Amino acid sequence: MTTGKTRVAVNGYGVIGKRVAEAVILQDDMELAGVADISADWRMQVADGKGMRIYAARPEASAAMTANGIEVAGSLDELLAAADVVVDCTPKKVAAANIETYRRMAKKFILQGGEKHEATGHSFVAECTYESALGRDATRVVSCNTTSIVRTLSALKRVGLLRKARGTLLRRATDPWESHLGGIMNTLVPEPEIPSHQGPDAQTVDPELDVLTMAVKVPQTLSHLHYWNVELTRETAKEEVLDAFRESSRIALVRIDRGLAALNAVKEWMLDIGRPHGDLYEVAIWEDMLKVDGNELYYAYMVDNQAIVIPETIDAIRALAGTETDGKASMDRTNGTLGIGKVARLAATG
Repeated sequence: MTTGKTRVAVNGYGVIGKRVAEAVILQDDMELAGVADISADWRMQVADGKGMRIYAARPEASAAMTANGIEVAGSLDELLAAADVVVDCTPKKVAAANIETYRRMAKKFILQGGEKHEATGHSFVAECTYESALGRDATRVVSCNTTSIVRTLSALKRVGLLRKARGTLLRRATDPWESHLGGIMNTLVPEPEIPSHQGPDAQTVDPELDVLTMAVKVPQTLSHLHYWNVELTRETAKEEVLDAFRESSRIALVRIDRGLAALNAVKEWMLDIGRPHGDLYEVAIWEDMLKVDGNELYYAYMVDNQAIVIPETIDAIRALAGTETDGKASMDRTNGTLGIGKVARLAATG
């Protein structure tokens, strides 16, 4: 029996995959066909306990899942057969090997930012490339850092303020849940090339952006921190810049003088307001740190590497499926289900 909803398969149930699956369940125009993975550990047991249909991404994974008490609904091919769109959340470079399967089964698919732009020929940030994704067979939701770059710089570009931007990225060492397995301790690791890859990646979304990035890996796991110096097209006032950022529903202005002085404080705030996993979907720009000096702008913001791409992925599903042709309407719908916008209102009122 058809429900008229877009049936979504999630391949890879890790940091991003579990959040995509949970977000899909919240959408009234989508249904989760199931999740696939090769793991049989606690993560899949949690998914099974939440009532998600579990599929074995490889034949050998099925026996291990069953042995651990996980009910296996079938193979990856069987999951894909039951889906309209597949969101690939497998580890970096694994997804590229899955493309042949998706194309063989004529399934629309979404890759994450660890893959190259050329894998799909289209890079997605909802505020910029929703309409150009409509009806496509595939797109790539760009990385967490690239998403934040495009969101913030596009906000300035839309009001005619952006000339060029130069950013320094302090990148978290690894995901929090696996920091015991790797990461770095008592050191900083600069990326070996300038520009770092995020600036050119942002240009796959908007080729007109004059952006250069430098990055360094730091020994913490909560999120990324960006510092930006932007040359504006003209002299302006701080409030005009803030108004430009306020026009984006996925940017939140936060303040140091209200106690949100560090990454851990913002993360704790997300937990306190009931966000699942303490997720910050927005780019959190420090409003009281932001400075405008003539036609130069300086600001810093926080990027939740586990969360920022989740609303973009939901919008990308609608764009590929063609169930909503208006990007703003899709964003409004996604924002409502994920509580995006509430943060901005709380920040404004204290």
